[in-house]
Amino acid sequence: MPFRVLVTARSFANTAGAHQDLLREGGCELDLRAPSHPYPADQLREMIAGYDGVILGLDACDASVIERADQLRVISRYGVGVDAVDLQAAARKGVVVTNTPGANMLGVSELALGLIFALARQIPQVAASAKVGGWTRPTGWELSGKTLGVVGFGAIGRDVGKKAVALGMRVLAYDPFWSGTMDGIESASLERLIAEADVITLHCSLTSDTANLINADRIAAMKTGACIINTARGELVDEDALYEALKAGKLGGAAVDAFRTEPPTGSPLLTLDNFIAIPHLGATTRESVQRMAMMASRNLLAVLRGETCENVVRAIMRDS
Repeated sequence: MPFRVLVTARSFANTAGAHQDLLREGGCELDLRAPSHPYPADQLREMIAGYDGVILGLDACDASVIERADQLRVISRYGVGVDAVDLQAAARKGVVVTNTPGANMLGVSELALGLIFALARQIPQVAASAKVGGWTRPTGWELSGKTLGVVGFGAIGRDVGKKAVALGMRVLAYDPFWSGTMDGIESASLERLIAEADVITLHCSLTSDTANLINADRIAAMKTGACIINTARGELVDEDALYEALKAGKLGGAAVDAFRTEPPTGSPLLTLDNFIAIPHLGATTRESVQRMAMMASRNLLAVLRGETCENVVRAIMRDS
């Protein structure tokens, strides 16, 4: 009997190649059902029964989905974040959850730096203006000599920090699991980072401690004219507070690749000239897609075959 595998991750499903071949050659029957937007839990719940494994994108996989999964053995996350998966529910049911750490590091870190340049020189705005006959030349600012605050100093945050140092930026990093100095990067408290940074870039996971990490009070403590980059999770930022600060001129600009609701239809942020919105494409490079796809495939096959998998995500169990 082949392993039945549901694939909802869009670029995995929509890009044929070695990752799909690996699964088919490994005895998997693939059901490619990638939506235009991530599945909400009520939709995923209705299709999950009968599958041995699933390769998930950003779809909502809560306890109700896992309860309906009658023969599921593995959830292979196509990406790093697992905040959309109920890890405790999976652990209770014996479903293994895996992810792809490091696979999208370069894609996301390079995008974050690109967004800093875009804000510094208003590149999207002036490019759009030039296409319709405008020829405005707003005064921008240089990255060299500015202070970059990196919130979350895992693989992506470290790569952003190293590249920023090479560009002549002073770099402060906040992460409760790292302290010290590294290649010109200094550990700092979140309060100090917020107060001193000209640009703040978010690279932390979404937890109960990081939800609304950037809120009205913390924005008020930032430098006037500071900029925010978010290529992590939309829930890290209070979007209402961000809108008010951008509209009032407290912040000089923001660039966001992750929203609370995607797409952010009707968001007032989209009306602001000092706000750059992009559609959660940090990991969408040819190279990142290939790395994530192969890692997600290998993770899934290892679990289904009963082999050791290095990328199992462990749930922290709590008393109910």
